[in-house]
Amino acid sequence: MTTRHLVLVGGGHAHLEVLRRFAERPEPGLRLTLIAREPRTLYSGMVPGVIARDYELEEATIPLAPLARAAGARFLVDEVCGLDLAASTVRCVSGKTVAFDLVSLDTGGVADLSVPGAAEHAIPARPIAGFVARIGELDEIVRSVNEPALISVVGGGAAGCELALALSMRYRRSAQISLHCGTPRLLPDFPRAAARKVERCLGWRLGRAYTGDPVVTVEEQILQRGYCQSAFFDAVVWATGVAAPPWLRSTALALDERGFVRVDRSLRSVSDPRVFAAGDVAAIEGASVPKAGVWAVRAGPVLAENLRLAARGQALRSWRPQRRALVLINAGWKQAIGIWGPFVFEGEWVWRWKDSIDRRFVARYRIAEPA
Repeated sequence: MTTRHLVLVGGGHAHLEVLRRFAERPEPGLRLTLIAREPRTLYSGMVPGVIARDYELEEATIPLAPLARAAGARFLVDEVCGLDLAASTVRCVSGKTVAFDLVSLDTGGVADLSVPGAAEHAIPARPIAGFVARIGELDEIVRSVNEPALISVVGGGAAGCELALALSMRYRRSAQISLHCGTPRLLPDFPRAAARKVERCLGWRLGRAYTGDPVVTVEEQILQRGYCQSAFFDAVVWATGVAAPPWLRSTALALDERGFVRVDRSLRSVSDPRVFAAGDVAAIEGASVPKAGVWAVRAGPVLAENLRLAARGQALRSWRPQRRALVLINAGWKQAIGIWGPFVFEGEWVWRWKDSIDRRFVARYRIAEPA
């Protein structure tokens, strides 16, 4: 039997499920390699809770080495910076190249720092592990300011709202959190009642939302907004839309206008049948899929099955992403806001529900290290 080599690039949510399923049922004749920038995956659903001090960092992390070992995969802690389709190799920052027969991309996106000055002066919320690693930098800024520190969060989507609420919980009266977005209101893709609940929770903690006035430039300690308005800050967190990893532009893959990998409903590249992609890095043809962890999680089973079928040379399964998903926003103080289609609800019971879902997710992929 000819052995084929599948390389998984990135330790994202979809690849966690791929590894779990191959651990449960190995595929004969298929060798696996996982390449991830970090030795552990941070579960995005619990990161606001880590920031708000609801959880210890360890509670929100999934070690990748035990999961890879269970799946029979070689694990490389490295960062991918290129994909040579002609040579069938993945190129890493370390200089290592890894040959593949099949390759799957689940690296997540990066922060969109296209606004002038954002790259120089803002702390990006993506990649998530990078933001969490810099939370000590925010702590030091808050400690060094005599008056309440001014922390600006730019981005009025679910990620920006949840980060603003988490930071307001973390610092209490030691910081004033302002939330800035260019849309007429927060959470423009969700019911207006959800935006009102976020604004109310933020207001209870000395925070304020500024809507309908986009940030056009970022200077040292100053946000320049439209209509010639400005806002001062001691620190700014950038939580606007997701951008594609820049290295994808150097590949021969078909990309959409924003630089994400174009895939069909089987999660396979429309330009190269050896390449698959899921999560934020993928743009599914004919489907409007938000760049959010819940859709990456749902893509995992389909991706795992199609990688298995591709290795066998069999027809792939088509995926139809769900039209709506449950959104649970950690509001701090053991409270959460839930959104399901047109319905919005909140309370401690919602937080307990979210806590249960998040803990079950992490537990599913945690494999005990050998003694």
